[in-house]
Amino acid sequence: MASTRIGWHVNAARATVYRLLLDADAVAMWQVPTGMTSQVHEFDPREGGVFRISLTYDEPTDTGKTTAQTDIFHGRFVRLVPDEQVVEVVEFETDDPAVTGEMTITIDLADADGGTRISAVHDGLPDGVPLDQNELGWSISLGKLAALAETGELP
Repeated sequence: MASTRIGWHVNAARATVYRLLLDADAVAMWQVPTGMTSQVHEFDPREGGVFRISLTYDEPTDTGKTTAQTDIFHGRFVRLVPDEQVVEVVEFETDDPAVTGEMTITIDLADADGGTRISAVHDGLPDGVPLDQNELGWSISLGKLAALAETGELP
């Protein structure tokens, strides 16, 4: 099991960023790497609340974790501190033992340089999830989150 850590600066208030972390429509827009589409099937943003999301590759591929083109994951919100922290436990829906197991995602928000500093840690990555791909995916997603928070639109 491994971890990735990503930092990102957003030119928006912590309250704005926090709201976008817990809004199902916003999550469907920002928490999806380029080249994929997202569908939020279930989303209950409260401590103990659950969610289920699918990410589907735009082009035919054999790299999906759930099906040939799709990664489906589900999880629950473990800790929510308004405008400061979101902690989730997530797990891929898959039969592939190389990518099974619970992962913890912790997103901390702090005031920084007139905006918000996002510190995201993804712990417990299964051995079958390449660290560089996970880091790239999170970088793309956090860039989209920043754009959405700063302008109300995606790049």
